[in-house]
Amino acid sequence: MVNCLVAELNDLTIVQAHEKLVKKEFSALELTKSFLDRIFDLDKKIFSFLTTSPDLALSQAKKIDDWILENRKIPLLAGIPLAIKDIILVEGVKCTAASKILENYIAPYDATAVRRLKEMGAVILGKTNMDEFAMGSSTENSAFGLTHNPHDLDYVPGGSSGGSAAALASNFCVASLGSDTGGSIRQPASFCGVVGLKPTYGAVSRYGLISMASSLDQIGPITKTVEDAKIIFDVISGKDPLDSTSVDSPKLQATSYPPKARLAKDGKLQSIKIGIPKEYFKQGIDPKVEKIIKDSIKKFENFGMSVEEISLPHTEYALAAYYIIMPSEVSANLARYDGIKYGFSKKKVENLLNVYRESRGEGFGEEVRRRIMLGTYSLSAGYYEAYYLRAQKVRTLIYEDFKNAFKKVDIILTPVSPTPAFKIGEKITDPLMMYFSDIFTTAVNLAGLPAISFPVGKVGNLPVGLQVIAKPFEEDKIFEIGQIFEKMTNI
Repeated sequence: MVNCLVAELNDLTIVQAHEKLVKKEFSALELTKSFLDRIFDLDKKIFSFLTTSPDLALSQAKKIDDWILENRKIPLLAGIPLAIKDIILVEGVKCTAASKILENYIAPYDATAVRRLKEMGAVILGKTNMDEFAMGSSTENSAFGLTHNPHDLDYVPGGSSGGSAAALASNFCVASLGSDTGGSIRQPASFCGVVGLKPTYGAVSRYGLISMASSLDQIGPITKTVEDAKIIFDVISGKDPLDSTSVDSPKLQATSYPPKARLAKDGKLQSIKIGIPKEYFKQGIDPKVEKIIKDSIKKFENFGMSVEEISLPHTEYALAAYYIIMPSEVSANLARYDGIKYGFSKKKVENLLNVYRESRGEGFGEEVRRRIMLGTYSLSAGYYEAYYLRAQKVRTLIYEDFKNAFKKVDIILTPVSPTPAFKIGEKITDPLMMYFSDIFTTAVNLAGLPAISFPVGKVGNLPVGLQVIAKPFEEDKIFEIGQIFEKMTNI
């Protein structure tokens, strides 16, 4: 074995780590130990992990080393240390959803996405911090403590998958899994300067994902490169008999660079039409963020792609519709946490009704209780049609807007967030300001579309991400555009 600096080990992408494992420049055990040591030494400042699983990780790594010694051909993810958001089940490992109501819950089985990663030989380092039950945009709503942005410890990492994004940005793992209900992968990826993919609804099984809003939730990868995001997506996507909403996504072929079919004689890319929705550049966006996004769009234009302004007229209603539909589904999904079946249960209470009241009152945090109440109100007699049903009609209009736009363009580019990361504590006492962080991401979930965030610049020390949106099950176009941008900026 050739000795490598720990810093070099921790900085590797999936592709780089795989190549070095195959060449036996280090072992899977050495790679895994380097990450576990780094987490132990440095995560006290970031608090990206809620639980680490060293015994599980080291046993998985040893198995891969045995495969390599036997000269077996190993998959790309074999021996690669990953982190998993603590709302996705890993058998035998604590899964809290960052809530006291599940503080001591041990997952009895693997989520389908986790099982598929394990089958490819991935190493699970542990579970990452998040907003409680994925309800938040800053990872300040965790019952166990907030997570810091690695680029500036005074700032939030975004949410709700803030722990997964911060862990990756801190080089505590090679990649991670998050979940995205209204931007919870893309926004923290943008804030932390990494790549985050929200797949098409149904492309990845939700089996083993603790439900927040079942018609919106999706598991997706958070990675260092677009290529790595594709590698993980290809493994975790596809039909699952355990999830009736999952479907067979088209077989995605590796995208070569540059795509020969689209090259003109001058070597530039042709035939890709980019749509820029004018509604995403109205008042409210930070001018510095707007400049970075527009400069990035210009790079695509200079590379030979056609860019045109489009309209998504119902965009302005997306956030309001989302914050009616999502809490309504939350109120139904979280009814199962009643202090009786499993999880936290208040002891020494007078009657059964008080078991429900006090267990839920103490077990759930403030933001979770707020959304349960909002959702219950929206679904209640006399208000269902005025709120929930109307929001669902708006959802249909938003989907139609995207459908019409994609008749004219191949992909849509937008900001991920109107601002870079904000200071810890800046918005936590103002729920409406916090919800505004999701204004550019919620429409994608309402329409069930795939979208990715990848870093395109910085405001000071704080990263800014560009959002690429495509038609359902056209993740291949997203990967192509992302890899083109990475190639352009590395020339």
